[in-house]
Amino acid sequence: MLAQYLPVLGLLIFALLFGVGGFLTSGLLAPRSPNARKAAAYECGMVPAKDTPERFPVTFFLVAMIFIVFDVEIIFLYPWVIANGTLGAFGLFSILIFSFLVFESLLYLVSSGALEWGPVSQIRRARTEMVDADRTTSSTVRRVGLEGRPLEPQDQTEEAG
Repeated sequence: MLAQYLPVLGLLIFALLFGVGGFLTSGLLAPRSPNARKAAAYECGMVPAKDTPERFPVTFFLVAMIFIVFDVEIIFLYPWVIANGTLGAFGLFSILIFSFLVFESLLYLVSSGALEWGPVSQIRRARTEMVDADRTTSSTVRRVGLEGRPLEPQDQTEEAG
């Protein structure tokens, strides 16, 4: 019974040894001469004239992952289209459930603002993060170490007002 899984086990062991062997070999045989040129960002063979002002925002990578999710959905839709005639109602309902789940995740991402990034989202975020007009330094800043000390003239005017 277990003999039929022996080739799979052998393949897994071989793959593990191949991966570990690659890391060990590159670690032992690779030349080590770190310098500034090797540490610099590489883009199209051009040496950057100046550092980038900021890193890519995390939402940029979220959009990339969303793109990959929809690519995978298309990969799953292709075999369904090919075998649609033989699957019948079961295949139709299965693909409708699958499409609904992916579409529902898209709606969640749109509603949570994952697709809004760049200057427009920064303006929207700035509008929603307005500070309450009732907040002042005397109501929000706690002065530490003033207990038992006489008030200075500027502190007396703040407390009076």
